[in-house]
Amino acid sequence: MSTPPKRGTSNDSSTRRSFLRQAPLLATGAIAACAQSEQQAAPAIQSQQHFKWKMVTTWPKNFPGLGIGANTLAKYIEAMSGGRLQVKVYGAGELVPASGVFDAVSGGTAEMGHGVSYYWKGKHEATQFFAAVPFGLNANEINGWLRYGGGQELWDELYAQFGLKAFPVGNTGVQMGGWFNKEINEVGDFSGLVMRMPGLGGEVLRRLNATVKSLPGGEIFQALKTGAIDATEWVGPYNDLAFGLHQAAKYYYWPGWHEPGTALEGMVNAKALAALPSDLQAIVAYACQAANEDMLNEFTARNNGALQILVKKHGVQLRRFSNELLTEVGKTAADVVAEVAGKDPFSNKVYTSFDAFRSASVSYTRISEEAYTQARALTFG
Repeated sequence: MSTPPKRGTSNDSSTRRSFLRQAPLLATGAIAACAQSEQQAAPAIQSQQHFKWKMVTTWPKNFPGLGIGANTLAKYIEAMSGGRLQVKVYGAGELVPASGVFDAVSGGTAEMGHGVSYYWKGKHEATQFFAAVPFGLNANEINGWLRYGGGQELWDELYAQFGLKAFPVGNTGVQMGGWFNKEINEVGDFSGLVMRMPGLGGEVLRRLNATVKSLPGGEIFQALKTGAIDATEWVGPYNDLAFGLHQAAKYYYWPGWHEPGTALEGMVNAKALAALPSDLQAIVAYACQAANEDMLNEFTARNNGALQILVKKHGVQLRRFSNELLTEVGKTAADVVAEVAGKDPFSNKVYTSFDAFRSASVSYTRISEEAYTQARALTFG
């Protein structure tokens, strides 16, 4: 057995000198280990952050279809995030008026908004292309353009100027042509008519010598009932029945040439979105996508029954716009849209993309959905 070295021997001194030389390295290693541990813990800490957002809308509170669509989006976000991101929904007028939604979200008063982009043409003419264009894209087509045809990138470019990020969040499908108290047999019958119609469709009617009003949804019934307007369009049977428009007008026209597949939008304040952890940012995007599909599915299902109620229970008289009228309106619409596109380079950029997608869609739809619908009608009416 060897004898342990005595204190103060050369072996002891050598050990102390070795430790002192290594101490800075050990300390550095310990600090690095702590830093690494903190970095590894950061995502876990971040994942526990909770956020509360406000969503302002252009719809009456809990209104079927449109208003419920905003509620659905909020529920999806909360469920997907496990409650880490909660969104409180405000109907039109509760926090800001319907017309103030864009500015409220852009300015940070609310983190989210739900509406239709053609309401904001006063901000930029090109906003209208992301909602509905007369004789434009139907629901499937506008979703295709936005997701795979370059439309979303253009929308992002436009809204970035206002500190916003937009997502498609809902679609009405092809709308109805409107409610009237007189028959509309030719283009001249629009002359002198006072009608509620927003967006590019409203501009088309102006060219046909109608007086156009852009009223929020909550004011439509009273205006039609009291005679402040002679006619109106809203959405389709499901929403129109809920508003009771059949109590104020008796003729219900189709097709809705002005809004063939209106895309609703969920707008988000860009800074608020960027402040979220990456997983919550993804959840917002995917929740919007899910809510977009859900609304179209609901309108597709509920319009069927609502139309039967309007016709069979309430005696509403369905009328079809004549081909001659639709041809004339279509020519006017083409002029209006071309003029909007020519107002500035960006509007022209959006229109060029939109029109190219429409042209391709027309060619394919003619031999697919349109052909199938005609074939089905041969046997099933």
